[in-house]
Amino acid sequence: MASLGDIGLAAAINILSAFAFLVAFAVLRLQPFNDRVYFPKWYLKGLRHSPAGTGAAVSKFVNLDLRSYLKFLNWMPAALKMPEPELIEHAGLDSAVYLRIYLLGLKIFVPITLLAFVILVPVNWTNKTLELERIKDPKFEFNDIDKLSISNIPVGSQRFWTHLVMAYTFTFWTCYTLYREYERVTSMRLHFLASEHRRPDQFTVLVRNVPSDPDETVSELVEHFFLVNHPDNYLTNQVVYNANKLTDMVKKKKTLQNKLDYNQLKYSRSQAKNKDERPTTKTGFLGLWGEKVDAIEYYTTEIDKLSGDIAAEREKIMSSPKSIMPAAFVSFKTRWAAAVCAQTQQTRDPTMWLTEWAPEPRDVYWHNLALPFVQLTVRRLIIGVAFFFLTFFFMIPIAFVQTLANIEGIKKVAPFLKPLIDMPVIKAFIQGFLPGIALKLFLIFLPSILMLMSKIEGFIALSALERRAASRYYLFQIVNVFLGSIIAGTAFQQLDKFIHQSPSEYVVFTPTKSDLSCRIPNTIGVSIPMKATFFITYIMVDGWAGTAGEILRLKPLIIYHLKNFFLVKTEKDREEAMDAGSLGFNTGEPQIQLYFLVGLVYCVVTPFLLPYIIVFFALAYVVYRHQIINVYNQEYESAAAFWPDVHGRIITALVISQLLLMGLLTTKEAKQSTPLLIALPVLTIWFHRYCKNRFEPAFIRFPLQEAMMKDTLERAKEPNLNLKGYLRNAYIHPDFKGEDDDHSAAYNEEKERENLVPTKRQSRRNTPLPSRYGGSSSPTLSEVAHEEP
Repeated sequence: MASLGDIGLAAAINILSAFAFLVAFAVLRLQPFNDRVYFPKWYLKGLRHSPAGTGAAVSKFVNLDLRSYLKFLNWMPAALKMPEPELIEHAGLDSAVYLRIYLLGLKIFVPITLLAFVILVPVNWTNKTLELERIKDPKFEFNDIDKLSISNIPVGSQRFWTHLVMAYTFTFWTCYTLYREYERVTSMRLHFLASEHRRPDQFTVLVRNVPSDPDETVSELVEHFFLVNHPDNYLTNQVVYNANKLTDMVKKKKTLQNKLDYNQLKYSRSQAKNKDERPTTKTGFLGLWGEKVDAIEYYTTEIDKLSGDIAAEREKIMSSPKSIMPAAFVSFKTRWAAAVCAQTQQTRDPTMWLTEWAPEPRDVYWHNLALPFVQLTVRRLIIGVAFFFLTFFFMIPIAFVQTLANIEGIKKVAPFLKPLIDMPVIKAFIQGFLPGIALKLFLIFLPSILMLMSKIEGFIALSALERRAASRYYLFQIVNVFLGSIIAGTAFQQLDKFIHQSPSEYVVFTPTKSDLSCRIPNTIGVSIPMKATFFITYIMVDGWAGTAGEILRLKPLIIYHLKNFFLVKTEKDREEAMDAGSLGFNTGEPQIQLYFLVGLVYCVVTPFLLPYIIVFFALAYVVYRHQIINVYNQEYESAAAFWPDVHGRIITALVISQLLLMGLLTTKEAKQSTPLLIALPVLTIWFHRYCKNRFEPAFIRFPLQEAMMKDTLERAKEPNLNLKGYLRNAYIHPDFKGEDDDHSAAYNEEKERENLVPTKRQSRRNTPLPSRYGGSSSPTLSEVAHEEP
């Protein structure tokens, strides 16, 4: 059991670690050769140029301006200086709202901490329950942190009314803050959607489960269906192809093209030096063995050959009915029409012609669009079962590691280390630092596993993939990191004691009942205060040192310089090497939610933990604001669609804290307070339902009034807008439209000719415009696009 001195040593270690990371970052960011690592976003936007390109040879690598080192911490005020509207314009609404999660943590926990230290800490500290228990049982152990917690209140004491009142106060404050923040984010989202520039997804819906028809292709069937049912608003459609094989081929061609560019650049430099030495390569694996050939000729030949294969594969995809999926992106003339289609049922059969808002083109995960819709239910069932086993079997190694990561566990496994472990400094380090590190290491590969599961499930948008992975990560954190550390770790460590002892052995912590149903809440009641020190160490390791390590970006720094030295051959290579990627919502947000959960659970039980959480939220807000401004380049924009998940998880944490407090007070024989506590989760769930009905529709549906206003304003500003030309290529698979201009143009012309052919279906007779276009033939898309509603 870690003492206050152990916690102090752990805090000193983590503070020094965090400070060292911050100082190292402040120095490294000033060096010209690291500029692309710490400011990649500005390079990708074309707004920054390398300071290493000019000046003396030494100054290209090292900053020789000594005055700049005196202001090595000026990045902090600079990160806070950018106003939120400018931040939204610079980084997007998703990034700005993500930062508001940290602000929400400060808004909730700063007042709660002040109130808890003014009221709860004196109430807990002024008892002598633990000292009296030490007199009765000399083997009984506790520390100064326990004296500040609810453990120091005697069984059946009237002082528990203070904790009850504080539980109500903290719940009402949390709900009030959540309501105001939900209201603010909803307003920001609607304003963002109303003021945002024109985007293809505003006019487009994704149609899935298109029924098969022996007489028409999917494209023809989709066109005819929407001409019949949306005759005044339909504009165009783009069917979904299974192009996964083509994608692999295009990636290979890009790799070969990059090698060709490098060798051509190398040859041009040798000519400039009048050497005229043609580069060579070997045809074997990675160019390490095989026949030695002329590199330029070899890669040119390989690219030409692969280009032919790519062209053949494209033609095969376009001509083969098996390559066309029963899905399509359907675009409309107005946002209003798209909103009506996306938010309504199209036929009497609710399993056919399913419509939903199309993700923005950057957000589309093209690989999963090729999955048949009927497979999705099976895939999600399989992944659900797999996640269940992953969650509960992962608890075994986590509990085992937590057992070893303490003094008693190490002594049992390695008794010869007892003299070393008993040294005060080593003992303090193990109890105050090792448990957090052990848990952190065990969770390294989990986010990648959960993201892979989400991809297998078949979600079609990157944002949806990240939200699903985040929800699973959060559930995993609750079961394994939180409840596992509280219950499973303690039970694993003292398994024999928990099985054979009678509940009356817990004089301080348990009621005098001996049935098994009482033993479970008794375990929780005992373990929650005992594990407060573990969570304090985890917050310091992960929240303090980990956050400071995030801004240092040591791993990306090393990888960039290795790539730059060994792999970067062209400017395109350099851009790919320095691209920091997006924020990583699937890992960051669930990790933040763990701090909300721990803080809400311990705000009444052990308030001493709360300042550590406040330090985390404050430090993380500054660090990630800097990273969003200078480093991360968001891959997509969902207009803060994740906020309902954030709100729901904090509500879940609040309900869990209330239920655990009820269990804890039951073990302390505070029976009169239990009925009053039952009302808290009921009121909290009612509040969540109210917020869900009040605000969540703005994150799922687009108001028709807003759509009509934006359409009217756009028609007034741009009366001659060629919307069809704007949307023509928006949802064509990237490997069809971006590889070479000639083929892309030919592809578009062919698609224009093939979009509608004379239909063989009898249902075409019901099309409301037959007389205008003559008999059985359908209008061309260009004719339909220029019709006035």
